[in-house]
Amino acid sequence: MPQPADARRQQPPAEDSFFELLAETLENVEQSARGQFLQKFFKTIAQLELTVELSLEYWEEILRRRNELSENLQKRISLKTAMVDVLASANHLRVPILLEYDELKKLQSNASTDALTGLYNRRLFEEYCEKELNRARRYGQHLALVILDLHRFKEVNDRYGHQRGDQALQLAAVTLRKTIRASDFAFRIGGDEFALLLPQGDPEQAMTLCRRLRANYEASVKELKVEVSLTIDFGIAVHPQDGEQKEILMQLADERLYELKQSTGATARATPIEHPAPREAPAKAVTPPLTAPQETAARKVTPLVPPEREAPAAASAPAPAPAAKPGKEQRKWERVALTGTRAYAVLGGGNGKTAPVLDLSYGGVALQVDDPDELSSQFQAVLHVPILPPVRVSLRKVYSKPLPGGGARVGCAFVS
Repeated sequence: MPQPADARRQQPPAEDSFFELLAETLENVEQSARGQFLQKFFKTIAQLELTVELSLEYWEEILRRRNELSENLQKRISLKTAMVDVLASANHLRVPILLEYDELKKLQSNASTDALTGLYNRRLFEEYCEKELNRARRYGQHLALVILDLHRFKEVNDRYGHQRGDQALQLAAVTLRKTIRASDFAFRIGGDEFALLLPQGDPEQAMTLCRRLRANYEASVKELKVEVSLTIDFGIAVHPQDGEQKEILMQLADERLYELKQSTGATARATPIEHPAPREAPAKAVTPPLTAPQETAARKVTPLVPPEREAPAAASAPAPAPAAKPGKEQRKWERVALTGTRAYAVLGGGNGKTAPVLDLSYGGVALQVDDPDELSSQFQAVLHVPILPPVRVSLRKVYSKPLPGGGARVGCAFVS
């Protein structure tokens, strides 16, 4: 049985442990950064003036020589021994000294963080995303993936210059750090694009966080004093209901980000739509959490229990037979067209029947159905709209009119 003194003699020297740590760290570093580090490393330990390319070649040769010597001698050879062998064979060996530990930590930091914002970079995002997905699969937990970008960021760069654009990006990074939980991860994955990983984050929690992010950013970006309405657009995908693989979740989050960006732009560009006065008195309406920046940011309720607000009974669409009336009346809320998206409604009654959602506004929704007479005058439905969690609403039929391709358009008002 070995004595304590024998055990101490068997422990590898500190230099060996250092070089093993160095090799392990360099495996996860991009090639360009690895080459620059190795160029300085060889200059430090052996006063060698090598190019980046030659530094990488020497390092690969050292790793190969270690494996070769270990195989030939049937025991593990230290990296330091292989390094001495390679440098001595090339007549490059000088008195070696150890690199400062702080320099190694600096290398690790530079390889994993974005220089402008200080957030984790895309390389670390790819690594952490796989790791957190594996954890979520193993324990049967949610994992929310959020893709974000800055709405109208290009206008800031074009009008005020890249320095102001960089400040907008840095403010976004600060907002992300202040808003996310300690268990969440924030990354800058390129340009004005960011990503979040929210372990154990379900759709409702992810949506609430994104609204808070948007509100916080809109408040902080005022200090830039730019005449561009900068805000944060986002797309959310959640494991396991939206997919099991990173590629699927990324694609879905990107699509939902694009849909939000398009719907926000459409709302901003929309012109007033004429409609007659409602035939009935206004009804209390339940507002689903739509994508308007200020409204969604201000809400404090959960997505499945939307707040109430006053809405005209026919807010979702004009009535089919307008009464003659002098002058023109503007709509109180503009519609967001959802034709061609995956938006649909699961109709009440327990039969699981669905209907495509044609458009949506703060006052109501328009559905496409085969037979409008099958719908009651008032009914329940669950709306499934891209980028939003399912929304349970109570609807009242206001009008119906045939569609050219068959079926009918049914305009409904939200009611409480």
